[in-house]
Amino acid sequence: MLRRPAPALAPAAWLLLAGLLCGGRVWAARANKHKPWLEPTYHGIVTENDNTVLLDPPLIALDKDAPLRFAESFEVTVTKEGEICGFKIHGQNVPFDAVVVDKSTGEGLIRSTEKLDCELQKDYTFTIQAYDCGRGPDGSANAKKSHKATVHIQVNDVNEYAPVFKEKSYQATVVEGKRYDSILRVEAVDADCSPQFSQICSYEIVTPDVPFTVDKDGYIKNTEKLNYGKKHQYKLSVTAYDCGKKRATEDVLVKISIKPTCTPGWQGWNNRVEYEPGTGALALFPSVHLETCDESVASVQVTVELETSHIGKGCDRDTYSEKSLHRLCGAASGATELLPSPSGSLNWTVGLPTDNGHDSDQVFEFNGTQAVRIPDGVVSVNPKEPFTISVWMRHGPFSRKKETILCSSDRTDMNRHHYSLFVHGCRLVFLLRQDPSGEKQYRPAEFHWKLDQVCDEEWHHYVLNVEIPRVTLYVDGASHEPFSMTEDYPLHPSKIETQLVVGACWQGGDLYMTQFFRGDLAGLTIRSGKLADKKVIDCLYTCKEGLDLQVPDGSGRGVKIQANPSQSVLTLEGEDVGEVEKAMQHVAYLNARQFPTPGIRRLKLTSVVKCFNEGACISVPPVDGYVMVLQPEEPKISLSGVHHFARAASEFESSAGVFLFPELRIISTITREVEPEGEGDEDPTVQESLVSEEIVHDLDTCEVTVEGEELNPEQESLEVDMTRLQHKGMEVSSSDLGMIFTGVDTMASYEEVLHLLRYRNWHSRFLLDRKFKLVCSELNGRYVSNEFQVEVNVIHTANPMEHANHMAAQPQFVHPEHHSFVDLSGHNLASPHPFAVVPSTATVVIVVCVSFLVFMIILGVFRIRAAHQRTMRDQDAGKENEMDWDDSALTITVNPMETYEDQHSEEEEEEEEEEESEDGEEEDDVTSAESESSEEEEGEHGDQQNANRQQQQQLEWDDSTLSY
Repeated sequence: MLRRPAPALAPAAWLLLAGLLCGGRVWAARANKHKPWLEPTYHGIVTENDNTVLLDPPLIALDKDAPLRFAESFEVTVTKEGEICGFKIHGQNVPFDAVVVDKSTGEGLIRSTEKLDCELQKDYTFTIQAYDCGRGPDGSANAKKSHKATVHIQVNDVNEYAPVFKEKSYQATVVEGKRYDSILRVEAVDADCSPQFSQICSYEIVTPDVPFTVDKDGYIKNTEKLNYGKKHQYKLSVTAYDCGKKRATEDVLVKISIKPTCTPGWQGWNNRVEYEPGTGALALFPSVHLETCDESVASVQVTVELETSHIGKGCDRDTYSEKSLHRLCGAASGATELLPSPSGSLNWTVGLPTDNGHDSDQVFEFNGTQAVRIPDGVVSVNPKEPFTISVWMRHGPFSRKKETILCSSDRTDMNRHHYSLFVHGCRLVFLLRQDPSGEKQYRPAEFHWKLDQVCDEEWHHYVLNVEIPRVTLYVDGASHEPFSMTEDYPLHPSKIETQLVVGACWQGGDLYMTQFFRGDLAGLTIRSGKLADKKVIDCLYTCKEGLDLQVPDGSGRGVKIQANPSQSVLTLEGEDVGEVEKAMQHVAYLNARQFPTPGIRRLKLTSVVKCFNEGACISVPPVDGYVMVLQPEEPKISLSGVHHFARAASEFESSAGVFLFPELRIISTITREVEPEGEGDEDPTVQESLVSEEIVHDLDTCEVTVEGEELNPEQESLEVDMTRLQHKGMEVSSSDLGMIFTGVDTMASYEEVLHLLRYRNWHSRFLLDRKFKLVCSELNGRYVSNEFQVEVNVIHTANPMEHANHMAAQPQFVHPEHHSFVDLSGHNLASPHPFAVVPSTATVVIVVCVSFLVFMIILGVFRIRAAHQRTMRDQDAGKENEMDWDDSALTITVNPMETYEDQHSEEEEEEEEEEESEDGEEEDDVTSAESESSEEEEGEHGDQQNANRQQQQQLEWDDSTLSY
């Protein structure tokens, strides 16, 4: 059996045994086997004005290598391996360090390395390690370190900051007679970091004896009912305290204004708004505000109405002729105007009374007793082809009688109505009987529409598109189908001619008018062969003025906006009162006409407010105002050019004819008042100056009329390039009285067309002259130009001898602006557009007399000057020779023969110079104005030289009696 050997003693045991044997105290050298030990987590507190951190638990590092104590007389002490030599903090920008207080016990201390500020950082977190003082068996350093423990340190606050108010001042407005739970709130903040010192615990009103109080949250309210008559405004000083009882460094000022008892309604609008033409959209309520008197509003609906029924035909529209308006709207050509402005051959409306209160808009009044017959050939309607009837009508209240607007009936023998448009009560009826045909079948013949617009005494636009069996009616751009339709047989064959009448219906069998119309008509047109397009209809009805609303981004959110087709009614609806106010501030008036109709446009603002508490909802009274459209600056249309010129008879008889207005210029100007600048603004004696400014606008009519005898179509005519007219979109009508150009176009286009207007006369043998007059206008005669008159003289040919004698007896005088010469055959030599004028005998006599008078004046002045110079020379000679002149016997001898010869030679020289100047003009082709100015300058210079030569020759000294 094997015996287990006895265990060997550890080296420490041997060391202990040796110590006992040596006297009781043993110093043992141990190996550093264990790491120091720390708590996993430490929590510390440090105050802003201190640097020592109080930790929980305390910072103590333990090491198992520490010495053991057995008794008082026996002690074993381990060398430095059991002691703690240091602590190390890990982390970035940690303002702390750790020091060892006792190495043997491992106690340590954490302190701040810089001044802490709780307002900048309230707490810190980092890790820490402990290091022991251990060494290896060979005595080398062999320190061990503990695990990393987490340290959380909180910085305690010090009440170093005082409360500060967020606003520099506060203000509010209250209504008298009410007690409020809260008027406004003041608020202060504290920069300290701790809840104890950063919170505001109380507010206080410093101003004494005021009927207000403030609670701990800063809400101010009144303690009694306020009276506007007693005081309009209160000024309060309010302070604040934090929870550390520290008072605000500065008190805050609170202004509370008192206003009278609140009345709901719109505020901040002007009763009168002035609109200057040409300025675009003008905001009507730029500063409007809806006062709700603090009621809880659920929604607001606002309606803005612009009343324009008294302007034109319901509103401001272009007042061109109806044909021009159709053309501007893109309608096809071929419309015939049945109620034109009376002029020239369109004169059947002369007897009708017109409404002069509609600017230049041609409105005809029918009082139930008058009508007009349309001349034959003006318009023709084929029932088998489509056609359109368009008219503006204003009709009164209900009437049981038929009132005819337009009627085509038998001229004689019978009373058949071929087609007619009439009013019966509040119905509009259109009758169309088919022409005779082989088939006798019922066909649609009478169409009825029941419309309130027919008898509401307002202007409305009616368009009938007729294409049997379908007839469509448009009223103010909206289509209406007939509510009833009657069929009838076609008419019986007949050769009776028809009569078209406006305002009544002609009874051919009884030979009298019947069914007279009572009301106003304008713009009555018929277009055969085509129907009106919906876009054209809308364009004809669209107003040039109305309400406009352009809400920018970010304003008017949640606001619904609606407008009627004519832009005269605008409705806004929203739940937020503030957003509705912003949208209302952008409601504007806009008039797109260059020359709008001046006057008043009434404005009405109605509001409907709904509240959450329906029983106590407010009522907003309506607002009435008006827009005053100012008088536009009236343009002055000026026609200028050559008024008088002559042409050879052969040119009048040629196919090209003579251009009547080759240098016509059309301009338009307005006169503006310019206020003085600088110091003149304050001087009441300084008057405003007037400045003329050229503007550009369109023309719609230019009329050329012949003065004197009417044109004889058998021997003379006015002609124009029709191709150019069609390209320009103009129309022309000619008669024995002249020619009329119509159509809305620029002044430059009218200039170009009138430059090409020619006059021809193929029997000009007995024609001496012809006079014409040109007048242009804009807006259907609202603005009319001056009367530009042109006189054309005919130069007849003669034999060369007679023509030479005539030229010698009466030299050619030229117009101040144009100079030309005529050869012996009567043709022009100066330019392709000559304007030679033959002067009268009286003109020649006047020119000769004036020339003689000027010559005598120059001669007298020269003689006086010569006498004066001679006297001065005599005085100077007397001083030098000390002798006095005795000129009492001085005489002047004039040789009449020398004077006659000199004058005769000068006349021959002048004739030669004139011939040379004529040849030079033919070669250089100078203008008439340049040749005239050069001749005037040469004439003045030549007259002065001739006078000087004559004076020298006529003055002869007879000094035989002079003594020296």
